[in-house]
Amino acid sequence: MSLPETMNAFVLHAHGDMDALKFHTEWPMPSVGPDDVLIKVGACGLNNTDVNTRVGWYSKAVKAATSGDGYDAIDDEDPSWGGAPITFPRIQGADAVGIVVAVGANGPSDLMGKRVMTDGWLRDWSDPMNRDKTGYYGSERDGGFAQYTTADHRGVGVVDSALSDAELATFMCSYTTAEGMLARADVGTQDVVLVTGASGGVGSALIQLAKRRGAVVVGMASAAKHAEMATLGADALLPRQPDNLKRALKQAIGRDTVTVVADIVGGPAFASVIDVLARGGRYTCSGAIAGPLVELDLRTFYLRDLTFTGSTVVPLNIFGDVIGYIERGEVKPLLAATYKLAELRAAQTAFIDKVHVGNIVVVP
Repeated sequence: MSLPETMNAFVLHAHGDMDALKFHTEWPMPSVGPDDVLIKVGACGLNNTDVNTRVGWYSKAVKAATSGDGYDAIDDEDPSWGGAPITFPRIQGADAVGIVVAVGANGPSDLMGKRVMTDGWLRDWSDPMNRDKTGYYGSERDGGFAQYTTADHRGVGVVDSALSDAELATFMCSYTTAEGMLARADVGTQDVVLVTGASGGVGSALIQLAKRRGAVVVGMASAAKHAEMATLGADALLPRQPDNLKRALKQAIGRDTVTVVADIVGGPAFASVIDVLARGGRYTCSGAIAGPLVELDLRTFYLRDLTFTGSTVVPLNIFGDVIGYIERGEVKPLLAATYKLAELRAAQTAFIDKVHVGNIVVVP
């Protein structure tokens, strides 16, 4: 097929507010390296990483909750998820879904014409689980907020599903993040899992994936979102910040402790969710949208024999496992809204406002 020389792309030109994102209608097409595939993008999902990277929130100079506005001061040495600078201009967007339209010299030719999802993790394929050698799609490499994108052929997964491109674009970041958290915490049928921020992309994925593992699941989210969340399968839904979390749990599930907290919120509520962990319980975290700095009573931590795990870079099997869950219908998409690529700023504003349940996606 004949390919264009330029394309539409939404490009991040610096850390900052929405003005740092600019829409281009004649952006150069990406070059296809020997290990790459070229993907005609059908849809790309939005995630917290897009916002956090744009504003430089990952910098330890930032103490506040996540925000769509630029910060007065960030440290130029650690503004990205990996604690190092990224290069500009950069096309963001980790959750690209589309059709392979070209394959590099080292790639398998049978990928041509296949519908694929991109794996968010960029790996050194000679040492793929070395966390010091990982990057993220749309951060250390251009991503999917464009009509075309490239990816290493080992970093894409063919997906056989009747779901639309927009529906498929809700899965990668949220569900691999959630599955990585649950794997680190070794969640199983014996567990009661408390999920914070349960109405968002990762939170709603945590509910579905923890239920898939046979756990009892309690989600915390704004009461106004509970009706829309009812189909996710949680055993109970609690307000985002109950007046008394122990009492709310007791009323909802007949016990006032949980064995696992899966947290993506942090912030002021951190102490209350730690306080409901049973002895020997596990806390797993992959986000801090309400604020990165928390107060911890170390006596609670050690006297109750708690285990804390952070979860970012996921094991190699997680991406393929999630695709399998999708193909077998074991998880379902929660598509909150779809915007045109040219409306990315509006899509990101809606994402930041967080009145939605699930994921927001842009399409070319």
